[in-house]
Amino acid sequence: MTQASRRSVLAAGAALGIAPLSRARAQANTIRIGVLNDGSGMYRDISGPTAAACVRQAVADFGPRGFAVEVLYADHQNRPDVGSNIARQWIDTQGVDAILDVTTSSVALAVNDICREKNKVHINSTAATSDLTGARCTPNTVHWTYDTWMLARSTGGAMVRAGGDSWFFITADYAFGHALERDTGNFVRQAGGRVLGQVRTPFPGTTDFSSFLVQAQASRAKVIGLANAGTDTTNCIKQAAEFGITRRGVKLASLLMFINDVHSLGLQTAQGLVCTETFYWDLNEGTRRFTDRVRSAMSPNMPAMTHAGCYAGVLHYLKAVQDMGVAAAKASGADAVARMKGMPTEDDCFGRGSIRADGRKIHPSYLFEVKTPAESRGPWDYYKLLQTTPTEEAFRPVAEGGCPLVRS
Repeated sequence: MTQASRRSVLAAGAALGIAPLSRARAQANTIRIGVLNDGSGMYRDISGPTAAACVRQAVADFGPRGFAVEVLYADHQNRPDVGSNIARQWIDTQGVDAILDVTTSSVALAVNDICREKNKVHINSTAATSDLTGARCTPNTVHWTYDTWMLARSTGGAMVRAGGDSWFFITADYAFGHALERDTGNFVRQAGGRVLGQVRTPFPGTTDFSSFLVQAQASRAKVIGLANAGTDTTNCIKQAAEFGITRRGVKLASLLMFINDVHSLGLQTAQGLVCTETFYWDLNEGTRRFTDRVRSAMSPNMPAMTHAGCYAGVLHYLKAVQDMGVAAAKASGADAVARMKGMPTEDDCFGRGSIRADGRKIHPSYLFEVKTPAESRGPWDYYKLLQTTPTEEAFRPVAEGGCPLVRS
């Protein structure tokens, strides 16, 4: 072998040794975030690719801080088995450190358990079940944006105070719908009202709610509580309008409705409905700044509170990673969440806040009424603020949730 050939072999051997080492070092200094939600079904507009765009915006706004961040995206099809398989594959084979968003409460509860088992971070923005910070809480989970207890207290409580003291529920037949019906029913009864009945609708799989609306109307309840979301909610509202139910004096309580749903319905149909959200794009200067930054990446959609929660949750997580160090954050999701709980939160979407011991991110909630077409100044100018529930009152008291992480 010539001297030149020997040098070539040695150089090649050195390269073979260095390349894996360089990749390992790069991976060790990279945080991988998986955005898991409904990318093609009934919740696409309130989660979907827009949530991933907001996560990427949070990474961009966080800026270079000495470590890399990669964002993955997948559609769980609103199926717990699909979501669980994706979560395990991400963690076991792709080195994902945190799983974000996770629409649909049944999927969220499954991913919640996996993240605890694998000691990774779960920051949930779009699932509503309050059990994530109750009996099913874990040291690895932060529930950011809203939950069924908050919705029940705000929207349900307002309807009872306005005279709606008898209720019939149309409920999506899975964990979220059950939890929302349960929490709202509790508030109705505590206020002296009555729950006259309920009907469970298949999830997913129905677009015709006529028979359910007929049952609700036959109960003679003053309020029909819609314990559903997404296209289920908009279809219920459209069909109730077609049947003239509200013209007969019956009130519809849209217990979980987003600005994207209002856009789908149109103001002519949605006007006068009340709903609770924790973010509205035109609420204040901070929300408008955030919307200006992300709007081009999500057009023609607009950010809902769920999208804002994805942005704010990732931003705070990255601050915790920077504070504790990448190696420590990757080694233990529970330690990363503990660091998140120990740091005050601040972002354009929700302002200043904090995360409680049970993993509940707390901030104010807002009761909105949908404007009439005459009141609206233009596209997406849909809400007028009725009341604000302050941070310390918006969510279930930490001692009442049954979270085993909370010491009595």
